[in-house]
Amino acid sequence: MLTRKQHQLLLYIDEHLRRTGYSPSFDEMKDALELRSKSGIHRLISALEERGFLRRHHHRARALEVLRLPHMGLEAPVVDAVANPAPFVPTVVEGGRQDLPGTFSEAPRSPVENTSVQLPLYGRIAAGLPIEALQDDSAQIQVPSSLLGTGEHYALTVAGDSMIEAGILDGDVAIIRRGEVADNGQIVVALIDDQEVTLKKLRRRGSTIALEAANREYETRILPAARVRIQGRLVALFRQY
Repeated sequence: MLTRKQHQLLLYIDEHLRRTGYSPSFDEMKDALELRSKSGIHRLISALEERGFLRRHHHRARALEVLRLPHMGLEAPVVDAVANPAPFVPTVVEGGRQDLPGTFSEAPRSPVENTSVQLPLYGRIAAGLPIEALQDDSAQIQVPSSLLGTGEHYALTVAGDSMIEAGILDGDVAIIRRGEVADNGQIVVALIDDQEVTLKKLRRRGSTIALEAANREYETRILPAARVRIQGRLVALFRQY
């Protein structure tokens, strides 16, 4: 049996994972539950871990995994985002699917689920201080088409540690949906002064744009909107082990 706050937090984490692909921060969880301090969130997460509803990956920043939901009473398995074996392993945990216990015949997958596409893999994009992205037309990465949806996509290798609290680590491969429009709070590829490229969370503030890091060691960079062009937004993340 879960308390009301434990139940509320578990559902919030599950919804955030399915919507964004990464765990919410402690500040976001504190605000969502209207708590005064983050210590209450720590206690709730520990209680959910002890009851087998949640798993915390201590070697990764903001890495929470929902194991089961109380209203279903069933385990929520991790869905492997790589349909075709490759050296890159996705870090996104999708907790929305529920499997009934017992032995069942697996439903045949549609051809779309089994297809993959080749995306251009460009150079290292800064997740710390901005650096110029290096383009290598010969490098590619194979990605399940079911992850991409509509639009044009490309991949970039992450460099630096300024996005670790969003679960984005140095060496990860970011899958980007190309576009010049993004909503506040989305993680984007931003081109600054037509020469510097960085991966940051977008915030629009009047005539300025704030590029926010997900690491308390880094300051938010605020620039005139005219100096920043959005090159796409993050839709998936791959990690090599």
